[in-house]
Amino acid sequence: MMSSTNESTVHNCCAKDQPTHAKPEKITDEKLTQLVKKTCQHPRGSIQRRQGMTQLIQAIIESGKLWREDTPYYEDALQQTWLYLCRNLCQANTGAQYDPAKSSVTTWLNHYLRRRLEDFRLWEQQENKWRVIQRPLEDNKTIDPTNNLPAPPDIPPMLEETRQWLETDPSGELRRIHIKGRPDITCQVLMLRRLPPETSWETLSAEFNCSASTLANFYQRQCLQSLRRFGESQGYL
Repeated sequence: MMSSTNESTVHNCCAKDQPTHAKPEKITDEKLTQLVKKTCQHPRGSIQRRQGMTQLIQAIIESGKLWREDTPYYEDALQQTWLYLCRNLCQANTGAQYDPAKSSVTTWLNHYLRRRLEDFRLWEQQENKWRVIQRPLEDNKTIDPTNNLPAPPDIPPMLEETRQWLETDPSGELRRIHIKGRPDITCQVLMLRRLPPETSWETLSAEFNCSASTLANFYQRQCLQSLRRFGESQGYL
């Protein structure tokens, strides 16, 4: 029979052998830079490159350095940001290639993410203004006779001016920008179809035989910037 002294000795030895739970490693900018270098050293399209991207994205999320805000379109903007990362981290595709000499990878991504969020805010404001302009008179129980008076000259017919700009496309930019491999789906076409009363993405998807997510992402990435510039030039924003 084992003595109590021996039992105590065995217990203490086993306790020493039990693994301890180390504190999670803090993810620094240096750590993220190492992951960037490790990822980009592999050939484009390789399994190692994809695995590196996944590891990098997870590390960026865990670092807590990514811009956060409580808006209904944050997740959409974030998905666009991850796509931008994958396309432009190691080589320039849809934008300038990431340069670690200029900023950390999170600073680079946060700049892009905030711009996409601003695009969503712009579109939301624009849609709200159009809804006000288009609100039918039938919605009002009592029709104010002053509604029949012409609008003051300092209030521009925003919707009509926007439509005219889209149809004429003075710079030709809206006709040139299109989905890759689909020259028939241009910014001009989509922006005209999304004017109130807007055509749903599902209807456009069926009409153009192109996924709704592809159409919406292209619209938000490529077309809203032109809409922003036009809105600013007309004093709408």
